[in-house]
Amino acid sequence: MGERTYAAVDLGASSGRVLLGRVEDGVIKLEEVHRFDNLQHRACGHDCWDVEGLFDEIVTGLAKCKSDFGAEPVSVGIDTWGVDFVLLDGADCMLGDSVAYRDARTQGMYAVSDAMVDPETVYRATGIQRQPFNTLYQLIALSREHPEQLEAARTFLMIPDYLNWRLCGVKANEYTNATTTGMLNARTLQWDPEILASCGIPSGIFQPVTIPGAVLGRLTPEVSERVGYECEVVLPATHDTGSAFLAVPVRDKNSVIISSGTWSLLGVEHEGPVTSDASRLQNFTNEGGFQKRFRFLKNIMGLWMMQSVRRELNGVDYVAGKTSHKAQSDHQYSFPELIGLAREASDFEAYVNVDDDRFLAPDSMIDEVVATCRETGQPVPSTVGEIMRTVYCSLSRRYAEAVDDLRALTGRDYDAINIVGGGCQDMYLNELTSKACGLPVFAGPVEGTGLGNLVVQFIHSGEFADVTEARAAIAKSFDVKRVDPSE
Repeated sequence: MGERTYAAVDLGASSGRVLLGRVEDGVIKLEEVHRFDNLQHRACGHDCWDVEGLFDEIVTGLAKCKSDFGAEPVSVGIDTWGVDFVLLDGADCMLGDSVAYRDARTQGMYAVSDAMVDPETVYRATGIQRQPFNTLYQLIALSREHPEQLEAARTFLMIPDYLNWRLCGVKANEYTNATTTGMLNARTLQWDPEILASCGIPSGIFQPVTIPGAVLGRLTPEVSERVGYECEVVLPATHDTGSAFLAVPVRDKNSVIISSGTWSLLGVEHEGPVTSDASRLQNFTNEGGFQKRFRFLKNIMGLWMMQSVRRELNGVDYVAGKTSHKAQSDHQYSFPELIGLAREASDFEAYVNVDDDRFLAPDSMIDEVVATCRETGQPVPSTVGEIMRTVYCSLSRRYAEAVDDLRALTGRDYDAINIVGGGCQDMYLNELTSKACGLPVFAGPVEGTGLGNLVVQFIHSGEFADVTEARAAIAKSFDVKRVDPSE
């Protein structure tokens, strides 16, 4: 490895990995160094993240860069999901657990929050769609269950902020992840004092908002000793969707982007937020992006439903200690097999609202799909293929509805859909999406999030001049498949 290398830590809701990236004659090269599970655990009645275990896996992966690949990255960046956080006391000790966004503690918090601050005021200020797991509602829930934790808190760090602090000893709230909280003003790019005061959230716990591309610091001596080298910690778009959108080789502004994973984030890039009443009522969101851009998008349930069905069929618990249904047989289903069964059930047609909260964290995803079809007077799926077919058709139809909503809200027409992330490999979903939307689908690159993480590091280090140049290199470096509605 003669070229300079860079490390991307990409954490998702079920797994994480460490990637090495470099630029060779204008072509981007990626190698996966380390992959690990990210399983939740039950603690004190809640579903929680093992943030210390994640940090140890990150250090292990960074050490493998040198021990297994002979590389000493010049920088490292971390991206994760949004909304979740850690609180530290005055001695920098963690208060309580890092509760996961799918936990039930925010049930009923809409009514509590609305009595404190008008939801229209929150949307006009932040542009963030109303979802039960928004950080705002999590903090309100925490203040009711454990007010002593919020009173003792001196530092609020989101998951990537916390992991960055553990790497380099510097505390900061990165911009793109901060926008997911429902507490950051979309125009000032600062924590909104009215929302915080109205909801009784102490403003002193928040850090200055830091923009992607900034150098946060260097690895601490302890971490450097463990990994075997020194390097900078650079902030990418630490919210994984912000990183994924950077990796899309879009042709022009008339392309819709879908970051496809556990969640499907469907939207477009904007230079400013859209906070109209129409946007609020359609529950569109304005999340921050690289160079203070905005991603105007819709959060859609995504591959979570397929993943949940597969886990249930195979008797696997998503959350350790949480009761699950027994596997329906000793057979272990693979995703290709489930896709094949869905294709075979092509004559079956039923739809569910994939964004219904009943699908957020059910004890049985299969039972919820069946019950919804029965309750709505539709054909009831009775085979694995029919279950999968229902979920696939429902998701693709939801994409089409969201694209129509985008047209109405932005006043623009769209002529293509770009899908990045792990979900872009699902050609059955790509075909259904193209047909439902009546648009060509461009699927790839697969490594969207980790690649977008690296793009910021590449630009910071001078490998590329700007995003346009980086996206041109992505188009040259990675395979992108086209699917047309007629296929």
